[in-house]
This record gives sequence, structure tokens and C-alpha cells, in this order.
Amino acid sequence: MNKLVLVASALCMMSYFTACGGGKKTESAPVVEETVEAETPEYVLLDLPTVDLSSFPKDADGWITIFDGKTFTGWRGYNKTTVPGKWIIEDGAIRFSGTGGGEAQEDDGGDLIFAHKLKNFEFEFEWKVAKGSNSGVFFHIQEVEGQPSYISAPEYQVLDNDNHPDAKLGEGGNRKSASLYDMLPAKPQNAKPFGQWNKGKILCYKGTVVHYQNDAAVVEYHLWTQQWKELLDKSKFSKDKWPLAYELLLNCGGANREGFVGFQDHGDDVWFRNIKVKILD
Repeated sequence: MNKLVLVASALCMMSYFTACGGGKKTESAPVVEETVEAETPEYVLLDLPTVDLSSFPKDADGWITIFDGKTFTGWRGYNKTTVPGKWIIEDGAIRFSGTGGGEAQEDDGGDLIFAHKLKNFEFEFEWKVAKGSNSGVFFHIQEVEGQPSYISAPEYQVLDNDNHPDAKLGEGGNRKSASLYDMLPAKPQNAKPFGQWNKGKILCYKGTVVHYQNDAAVVEYHLWTQQWKELLDKSKFSKDKWPLAYELLLNCGGANREGFVGFQDHGDDVWFRNIKVKILD
């Protein structure tokens, strides 16, 4: 825990009496300023079960299938040890069964993560949404006690651009699908309408991140750089608006620069399938 900057008070010296301010003649010593590190919010990182990636099938090109279309092997809820009940498997896809009540509003909801930390990787998936639905894909997630997953993780936005109001918020389309949420817009914006499958990919290699949508590279940015800091400074996660999120995102991935990937419960119907990862270390 860092401490607030301290300002030392002036000290009083005297010539005739021992009490400060007393006597016939007093002198004040110069003001001494002592500076230590600025305060950062307290938080607790959880240490919950993980899985061994080597136990999942790998093809000749190095792609590892982390969802078999039938079971939640390797998956669990964010900050949980089980899969929340609102996440189900339907027709070979992971589906969040939404209620429209907003993000993580119910006890059997919450975000879903794959329980293995990734560092340098390509992460592929397909997604579709119902009319007016909102979700997201996160990476470098740290499990922070009592906090949502997006407090520590960059977000690849998943959205019905035509019918969800978030598409008109932010700046320059930076809340539309495949965008770096609230920071950089996906260009070109080539998402298919609700009810149709889109192909997504996140490439993360030594801090360089690229978002792909339907086989086109649509966003590129660089973690842990001045550019990254400036993006955060202008976002809803800025230091003055959300100090803890700013601290975690500025150093996203923590000391080891790695974390979990996961899908967002935003209270809306969303589907994910054909989920696989390639390790680039």
C-alpha cells in the first residue's frame, strides 16, 4: 500500500525557553518537504483453480481447441469455481441466456473465463448476438476480489451495432463491435447483423494487440506504452474517474503480463463457438 504525499510542518526553535512559541526570541526552521509515492487503491487478487493447457487437443498448426462444443471443461465463472447457471451449451455453442437486466445482475450470472493464463497468443472465436444485445471478450483478466472482470482487462466489444444504444456512445464508434471498448474504434466496421455469426480474433504479442473481425484487422494498439496511457486517460477508466481500474489497466496482465480470456455477461443473449488459441511464446 503506497502512502499519500506528506507535507512536513515547520519546526520551531527557541533561544531562551524550551516551549515552542514561548520566550522573548524565537526562530523558525525552514519548511521541509518529504515526498513519497502517491497512494494507489487497495485490492486483493484471488488465486483460484487453473487448468493445464496440454490436456486440450492441438492440431498440426498449433491451434488448441479450448471448447469442445459439448462440455465446459476448462471453463468457470470469473471469481468463481463453477460455471454460472446462465451460461449454457446450445447447438455446439456457449450461450449466455439473457434476461435484459443488465450486466451480472443475477446470482447465476457473471462473466465466464477459460481457466488458464495466456501471455503471447492468438485467440479465435465466432460470436453472434440477439437483437439489441451487448457483450464482450476480455483478455489479461486478473481475478480481483469484489470487482468486475473489466476492471483489469482490455475489451473486444461484442454488440448489435444497429439496435443497441451503446453503438452511438463513446467517440467515433469506439463502442461498436470489435472496437477496443471506449478507446479505439474498429475500422472498417464490418460486423454482420444480429442473428448472424461473426468471426473474431485477438492477437497479443509482447504488448502489440490486434483485433480482427471477419478476417479483417480492424484495431491495433500497444500495451504498456505512452499510447496506452493516453488512451486510458481519455476513457471512462481514467485515473480521475476510476482510480483502481486505471491502475490495473495501465499495468494490465500484472507483473507476468498474462491473464485469462473470458466472455462478458451483460444481461443479453450472446453465443460463442469454435473457440481456440495458439500460443506464441
